[in-house]
Parts: sequence; C-alpha cells; structure tokens
Amino acid sequence: MLNYLARRLFTMILTLLAVSALIFIIIQLPPGDYLSSMMAELQAQGETVAGDKIEYLRHQYGLDRPMIEQYGLWILGLVRGDFGYSFEYNRPVAEVVGDRLFLTVLLNFATVLFIYAVSFPIGIYSATHQYSWGDHGLTFLGLIGLATPNFLLALILMYLANVLFGTSIGTLMDERYINAPWSIDKALSVLAHLWVPVLVIGTSGTAGMIRRLRANLLDELQKQYVVTGRAKGLSPSRLLTKYPLRMALNPFIADIGTLLPNVVSGSVIVSAVMSLQTTGPMLLRALQSQDMYLAGSFLMFLGVLTVIGMFVSDVLLAILDPRIRIEGRSMR
Repeated sequence: MLNYLARRLFTMILTLLAVSALIFIIIQLPPGDYLSSMMAELQAQGETVAGDKIEYLRHQYGLDRPMIEQYGLWILGLVRGDFGYSFEYNRPVAEVVGDRLFLTVLLNFATVLFIYAVSFPIGIYSATHQYSWGDHGLTFLGLIGLATPNFLLALILMYLANVLFGTSIGTLMDERYINAPWSIDKALSVLAHLWVPVLVIGTSGTAGMIRRLRANLLDELQKQYVVTGRAKGLSPSRLLTKYPLRMALNPFIADIGTLLPNVVSGSVIVSAVMSLQTTGPMLLRALQSQDMYLAGSFLMFLGVLTVIGMFVSDVLLAILDPRIRIEGRSMR
C-alpha cells in the first residue's frame, strides 16, 4: 500500500507540472499581454499612453522576459507559496484572493457533500423500486435537473424570491459583512446564505449521479449471485448491502476525481450571476484582461483539485474493491 501511495504521489507531481505548463501556455496564447490590453482600452477612451511608460512597466513586471523564464519564476513562486502579482489590482495575488478562495472551497465542498448525501439514498430507492411511481417521479425530476443549466436555475430562483418574498437570495453573506473581518455573526450569515448556491450548483450533478448509481445497481441486482442469495432466503437489506451495493459503488466513487473540477467550473457562471464572493467572477475578469498570474493561480487551483480528487478516488476504490490489485499483481 505504501508503494502504491508513493507512486501515485509521484504521478501527481508530474501531472501538476504538465498542467501548470499547459495553463501558462494557454494564457499566453492570445496576442499581447495585460499592458497591451490596458493601453488599447485607454486609447479607446481617448487617452494618450506614453510608449516608454508601457515599456518600463513591462520590464518592471517581467513581461519582457522569455516565456520559459516567466514560467520558471511562476512555478518557483508557487512552490514557495508566492502566487505572483496581479497587474490589474496592483497587489500580490494572495492579497487579492483573500477570503474568496476560502469561500470557494467552502461552497464547492458543501456542494459535493450535498450531491452525495442526496443522490445516494435516491439512487438506491430508484433501483430497488424500479418502475414504481416514486422511481418515475424521481426520474422525471432528475431529467429536469440535467436539462436545466445552473445559471438559468439561479435566475429562476432569484426571480421567484424577489417576486414572491420580496427578498434577494444573491451573495454569500449580508452586505454589511462583505468587507468586515471574520466573526461568529459573519460565519452564521455565510451558513444562512450557503444553501441557495449549493442547491443551484449541485442540482445537475445530483441528477447525473442518481442515474449512474441506479443503472449500476440495477445491473448488479440482475446477476446470478443475487438470484442465488435471494433463493437461499437472505433478507433484502442484507442481500443488497453484502455485494450488489458494494460493486455498484465503484463508478460512484470513481466520479470523485471529475466531480470536484466540474463543480468548481460550474460555479464560475453561477457566482457571476448571483454575485457570490468567490473566485468565479474574479477569474472571468482575469482571463478577459490577461492578468496571467491571477488567472493562472485560479486554474492551478482547479488542477490541484482534479489531481487530489483522482488520488482520493483511486485509494478508495482500492480499499473498497478487492478485485483491484494495488501492487499490480495479476489474478491467478
């Protein structure tokens, strides 16, 4: 097991290096840089920009250096905990992000917990009560959840809350706590507002997870060993939990690796629509303005979540399913 974990950790490091290189290259692909975009924006507003000043700023920010050197300095900074400098905000990225990164992590992990807590019992019920009224009703709701974009659901809930109750359900906290230091009242305000974006972001993921668990469990329940166990008089609950449910959980757990980044990427547009104090709106602005260190830090955060999710899912699968050989030994 230790050798397996060591190999997986080494693979994670190589993967993150490859991801960081791709992120840096993709951010650099658009022509120009942040200063070029800023100069074009100022000229469109009728202001004159001195060329020597732009060159001085480009030299100060290191934008005149070769790309490989800029990438090397960025990676070394990430290793030391220095995420770079935000050109647009004229501050270090760590200061710009502030509480937004913590709120993003809180929102996304709460959404993941919501998806698993809701989809697990519903998926089991739908599989064990196939073609019942409850199964048809839950299937209908699941299809609606899959077909409805997150941002559209957010707009619908915001409209209904405003029309029916005369209140706004946007933001993650009351306005008086947005720039205030953390306190018990601020934490309670975040918890009071958190359920709405969790519901909006987690709807599609929950619907998809229910369908996958139902299909996998139905496939296991129709196998010969289940029929034999039922013929021997095993109770339905024991028969379900002994093997079928355990085998059906493999894809359920394997989805952890893709669920985290999907939730994060799906929350970007929702955060912009609902004015959430997360990294989503800031990431969109950073990509538009080519603020490469700010945008790169957010994308690296997404990459780290993906790699960690895959690592967790691999370890859990190895523990759950004895057919998976951690050491790579062939079955005899």
